[in-house]
Amino acid sequence: MNTWESIKYWLTEHPTTSQVFKYVIWVLIIIFLLQFVRRTLKKRLPNADTRYKSQKIIETIGYILLIILTISYFTGNIKDFTLAIGLLTAGITITLQELILSIAGSLFIFFVKVYQPGDRIEINGIKGDVIDINSMYTTMMEIGQWVSSDNYSGRIVKLSNAFVFKGPVYNYSQDFPFIWDELNLPVRYGSDVELAKGMVIDVAREVLSEFVQKSVKQWKHVVDKYYIEDAVVEPTLAIAMTDNWIQFNLRYIVDYKKRRMTKNRLYELVKKAIDSSEGKVQLASATFEIVNIPVVDVRTDPAKD
Repeated sequence: MNTWESIKYWLTEHPTTSQVFKYVIWVLIIIFLLQFVRRTLKKRLPNADTRYKSQKIIETIGYILLIILTISYFTGNIKDFTLAIGLLTAGITITLQELILSIAGSLFIFFVKVYQPGDRIEINGIKGDVIDINSMYTTMMEIGQWVSSDNYSGRIVKLSNAFVFKGPVYNYSQDFPFIWDELNLPVRYGSDVELAKGMVIDVAREVLSEFVQKSVKQWKHVVDKYYIEDAVVEPTLAIAMTDNWIQFNLRYIVDYKKRRMTKNRLYELVKKAIDSSEGKVQLASATFEIVNIPVVDVRTDPAKD
């Protein structure tokens, strides 16, 4: 009996051997197809990161196919092709969940209008201006980090659109492109408080009048659209007594893109008004002033000299 006849005999007379042989053939076919797809993608995908991810995805799909094939051949529990396809689909869904969430996130952003290019948002702890949205990523020009206030850091950040499902999205410009800000002034005790209050309010009205006028209509739209109470958009001033000075707290509304510039302008004009008050209003500080040095009387005993 030659080799071929021996193989034929084992395949025909031993069903288990035949089943194992067919299983091995299918495994080899799957491995060959996966290797072919991997090589093809490796040649055609120019980006290294995309190539790496595609290789991992193909590898995972191969494991899933081999698991389904093994269960089908050696347990006999999966005879329904539809069930096998369902398990394969579930496996692919788990493997590509980040990709699927990103695509779903892009649709959610588009239809719900969570944000759009030009909006200033904060998401996943990163704040910046949205400069692009595609099916996978949101691209932002970063604000803050090592740079103070609302200035650009110079870094462009790409965030997966899946993050819209994983946490809050803070939008600085949607529906109401204004924010409330505060300015604190320490006024020295003994100053003319009423004069100081008048100066601060006058400066605030001069600098902020444009923002107040524009925000009134915008805020009315917000009140009509959402379940929210009406708010005061005019500058308001509150004072508090502290151990060291009288704390002036100015609360005002400002364009979200002009916050830093507006605060600087307010400080300049308030300082100018205080300097022109001829000492009636003075700013306080936490410095200490020594007004008198006590006299120390040192006596010596002549007997010991």
